[in-house]
Amino acid sequence: MSREFELCPGRRVGGEQPCFIIAEIGQNHQGDLALAKRMIRMAKDCGADCAKFQKSELEYKFNKKALERPYTSKHSWGKTYGEHKRHLEFSHDQYRELKKYAEDIGIFFTASGMDEMAVEFLHELDVPFFKVGSGDTNNFPYLEKTAKKGRPMVISSGMQSMNTMHQVYQIVKPINPNFCFLQCTSAYPLQPEDVNLRVISAYQSAFPDIPIGYSGHETGIAISVAAVAMGAKVVERHVTLNKTWKGSDHQASLEPNELAELVKAIRTVEKAMGSPVKQLLPCEMACNEKLGKSVVAKVSIPEGAVLTLDMLTVKVGEPKGFPPEAIFDLVGQKVKKNIEEDETVTEQAVENHVKKVKC
Repeated sequence: MSREFELCPGRRVGGEQPCFIIAEIGQNHQGDLALAKRMIRMAKDCGADCAKFQKSELEYKFNKKALERPYTSKHSWGKTYGEHKRHLEFSHDQYRELKKYAEDIGIFFTASGMDEMAVEFLHELDVPFFKVGSGDTNNFPYLEKTAKKGRPMVISSGMQSMNTMHQVYQIVKPINPNFCFLQCTSAYPLQPEDVNLRVISAYQSAFPDIPIGYSGHETGIAISVAAVAMGAKVVERHVTLNKTWKGSDHQASLEPNELAELVKAIRTVEKAMGSPVKQLLPCEMACNEKLGKSVVAKVSIPEGAVLTLDMLTVKVGEPKGFPPEAIFDLVGQKVKKNIEEDETVTEQAVENHVKKVKC
């Protein structure tokens, strides 16, 4: 079965398609609509495919006590957690404005629906795909309802087990075949030893008919680039305009120069993946002509002699003759002309020799 599907209009993921790069703005906009637009523009200018936010309907995501608890963190925007979250939450009209802005400048726009009512709103907003955050990946009723909306899904897997991911697959697949899993570790910032990129390979083996990607919370870009080399077809990274700003996600986010470098590096790695066929390439011909070696006579070889290995050696020769890998095939062949010591052994000097084609 194909591991490729249309994630956004005109943009497919999986198979041989280029990696889809999501710039996760999340709530790094500080509750400022103008700043959110600047970040969407930044994501577009840096070459990301999609600008993503996080949408919550707070009374559906949190119970009353969770919203009323004091929040004294240095990252707090209010005295209670509810006040903090309300400061960071855009209204429906503001989301409509942000989506239109993204469409106007030419970048895909979506959000993680952080509760079922947020998914309802995002469906009404007509986002191209749903992002399922790690906190809802084991929320099976949520998954089922989201899958039934029929939009493609990108599902992160932080805090989950392989057994849970098999359950997620079994729930979503019969309802909606257009989804992918992202390897993710939910720590901010994430230490390299906790990334576990090999889970990408495990997912590829366990779920061969869906694309696999990576959602990273580490610092820098090297690990995310490595994920693409391992076959990640979607990469998501948090982004910010300034890592020193208030908010727990900023430290694990990429600033504009880093996001631009990540996009460039991913596209370079995609080109470098190339073909699995090993062969002499046109770009190697100049080096081969200059430095490629040939079979050369180690001693003077008279006409009619039968070649033995001790008559032959390998050197950079002029003109070119038999390649080094032909030396064993030449043993036992008769020469039809005198070959001087240190002279290249050519086809013209060997009787009835059929040159093997290099593959």
